[in-house]
Amino acid sequence: MPDISAVIPTFNCKDFIKSCLDSVFVQGYQNIEVIVVDNGSQDGTVNFIRENYPEVILLQNLQNLGACKARNQGIERSSGCWILTLDCDIILQKDFLSKIVKIIENLPSNIGMIQPKILYPDKKTIYSTGIYLSHLRRFYDIGKGKDDNGQFNTLRHIFGACSAAALYRRDMLEELKEATGYFDERFFFLVEDVDLSWRAQRRGWESLYYPKAICYHYGNSSRINKKLRQYLCFRNRLYSIMKNEKLLHYFLKIYPMFLYDFPHLIYLAITNKYIFNKNLPEIKN
Repeated sequence: MPDISAVIPTFNCKDFIKSCLDSVFVQGYQNIEVIVVDNGSQDGTVNFIRENYPEVILLQNLQNLGACKARNQGIERSSGCWILTLDCDIILQKDFLSKIVKIIENLPSNIGMIQPKILYPDKKTIYSTGIYLSHLRRFYDIGKGKDDNGQFNTLRHIFGACSAAALYRRDMLEELKEATGYFDERFFFLVEDVDLSWRAQRRGWESLYYPKAICYHYGNSSRINKKLRQYLCFRNRLYSIMKNEKLLHYFLKIYPMFLYDFPHLIYLAITNKYIFNKNLPEIKN
């Protein structure tokens, strides 16, 4: 049976972590270790986990180092041949791991990521069925906001996996690891899964969407403010393009990308205080 390590970053999420951990431990799957990496929570998250879940491997940071850093710390500490990344506000369906195990036992060796079906807590609205990257290098969660009427029930190849709930092959992660980590820690939070997926594709790894494995996601449990999320999304998308786009493709697309991005930059410059701020106290990386 494949060994799986679940890696869960936390930041002031005491209201969510119980449901998440309970959904992991109720699976009845024995070959799993659970690693929680806390980013300096001040709401009692750490003590709650320590007192109620002694089986959890708990790593603590003194400040918020970002989801990327926390995931990397968890992966470094883990021993499983597959890494299951979970946001702390994810709840797994009771048969989630049994479904996952069935597919990973017979996967081709070039499949490096598995994307489950992620629904909102209403259990009928899509949160993500994988990542799509457009011609203009904009990224989307496939199906986000749509009613789940079975239109996303087909096993298929996708660009990449949404790290809120995704399974990664360790061999792939070790091959892709950079000086900035498995997930690029310069991103801090947001778009790091797009970057990792893009790097994986460039190395010949493939991603698979597996709709039989289902989980539920609240979203933004850390309550990061909207303007900071907007800034990080814009900045990290540019980071990802600069890192991963082939030079020829970049020049072929630079004009249409400019038409989209320049007005966006002007809008952010006017409305978002973070855009030209080099000292962001909320981001300690």
